[in-house]
Amino acid sequence: MDMLWPGGPTPVDDEQLADLYDYPPGLDRPFVQVSFVSSADGAVTVQGRSGGLSGPADKRVFRLGRDLADVVLVGAGTVRAEGYRGVRAGELRTERREQRGLAPLPPIAVVTARCSLEPTDPIVTDTVAPTIVFTTATASAHRRDALTAAGADVVACGDTAVDLAAVLDELSGRGLSRISCEGGARLFAGLIAADLVDQLCLTVTPLLAAGDAGRIAHGPAPEAPRDLSLASVLHEDGFLMLRYGRVRAS
Repeated sequence: MDMLWPGGPTPVDDEQLADLYDYPPGLDRPFVQVSFVSSADGAVTVQGRSGGLSGPADKRVFRLGRDLADVVLVGAGTVRAEGYRGVRAGELRTERREQRGLAPLPPIAVVTARCSLEPTDPIVTDTVAPTIVFTTATASAHRRDALTAAGADVVACGDTAVDLAAVLDELSGRGLSRISCEGGARLFAGLIAADLVDQLCLTVTPLLAAGDAGRIAHGPAPEAPRDLSLASVLHEDGFLMLRYGRVRAS
């Protein structure tokens, strides 16, 4: 993998890559890093899944997001579409987490306003770190109780819609401030609308997919577009790994 910007074409090894994508030190608030892959023509899935767009370079960056995070945040639709289960030790660079004082495994936090997960879903049953489920006070009490009985940690944040700012505050209060969001498009749009995105890691894959696939963010629009600053550009085998930081008013 080569760094194209800043600094010109230079090779990047695994440790340099980790330093590049690491979270800011000494965080005193939640920091949200969102990761997506898209085709060159803007499709985010092939036949309903993102895996058809991915490649070795993108997978390295994706795994790095989990290596460096306190918690993985994801929407329930993505959990179902991608067949999520809990993170396992063999999927992470243990020494990388130890060096940064992180817990052995990051839990996965799922956002679902209607508490639409099933107690038998792999995201609930096939996990070491209990899955955190963020839902609403008006979601079915039966469904919430069933997930709790199955081992999930169910938290109501909001009445009829999940309050994403409250979600981040809850995670930060648990010491989970390094937040890696893996989608989907509606969750990302909600984070944009609430001005909660700190960094976007976008891989552009060298494919033309066409079809009816959606975009990386789909949902309520903010009052004005959020400004981003290009932080780095990496390249490998035609894949571009772009990293953008949020420009916040001083």
